[in-house]
Formats: sequence, structure tokens, C-alpha cells
Amino acid sequence: MKKLLMVNLIMITLTNITAGSVYAGWRPSETETAKGHDIDITQTLSAKTITDFKTHYSYLDIYFEKAYGYAVFPTVTKGGIGIGAAHGKGEVYEKGNYIGTADLVQVTLGLQFGGQQYSEIVFFKDKATLEDFKAGKLKLGAQASAIAATSGVSADAAYSEGVAIATLSKSGLMYEAAIGGQKFTFKPK
Repeated sequence: MKKLLMVNLIMITLTNITAGSVYAGWRPSETETAKGHDIDITQTLSAKTITDFKTHYSYLDIYFEKAYGYAVFPTVTKGGIGIGAAHGKGEVYEKGNYIGTADLVQVTLGLQFGGQQYSEIVFFKDKATLEDFKAGKLKLGAQASAIAATSGVSADAAYSEGVAIATLSKSGLMYEAAIGGQKFTFKPK
């Protein structure tokens, strides 16, 4: 079991290096401040991700307008051989206002091989669903995993149990027939 976990960690590391955008180092911009580095992801990156989704899939505009809140994960990295894992850091918005950060973790078990990176936005239909998310009670099931594994945005980005998910492939290739769900951790600003 330890060998399998080690192989998966190596695979995820290689995926990060080869499949995704590689950042050679930190280059501070004029808009960044030392105080702003408490947050792992800048709001500028989330704004760019939202723009990318709206540019590619204009029908998502209604979700941004009508959703009570949403979580933006600019980059989710996923990899696996038999056992897979995914991780991403994002920002959470309530009625368009930034309220904190979130971590996305996914563990899958089943037939899978490869690695990929994608962006993900989780829309919350109402206050109760957002509160469940903030309390760590929201867990996305196997269908969320299948949506994340596809190229582009889900064809039926409709609310299911108060949540709608959209993904946008960034890079990589992954074959997957696995089960598992996404779990989230919220940290208020």
C-alpha cells in the first residue's frame, strides 16, 4: 500500500511539472502587497478564471447573476494510477463579495491513469447550500468526478441538491473509470 501511495505522489508531482502551466518563480506585480500573501490565491486569478468561463460558455452568465454564491478554483490538479487524488485552492464569494478561501480534495479508487489540470466553479443556489459548504457538510459525489474529468464545461450544468458545477480543462490527459467525491474546507477571510 505504501508503494502504491508513493507511486501516486510521484505521478501527481510529475503531472504538476509536465502537464500544467509551470511557474518558474514568483514575480511580484504592482498590485500585490506583502499583506495579500496571507491568501494563497489572488482575487485577480479568480477574476481571470471567471472571465475564461464566461468567454468560453456565455450561458454561465445566468449562474453568476442568480447564484447565491460560488467557489472558484482556478487550478485543480488531478493524477492517479489506480488510486487517484486531486487538489485545488480557491476563493469563495457570497452575492459577488469575497468571503474566504477554500481547499478542494478528492480521492478516487478505480481504473484510472494519467494526470490533468482544470478549473472548477461550484455554484450555490441558496444560502442554505452555501452554509453547508462553509460548515464542511457539502461533499460532491461520483457525478462531480465525471464532470471534472471531461473536456470543457458540463453540458447539463443544472443544480442538483442546490449545487451546479462547471469545469474547464486546462491541460493533461486522464483515463478514468473511478468512484470518489470532492470534499471542501472553508476558511473565512
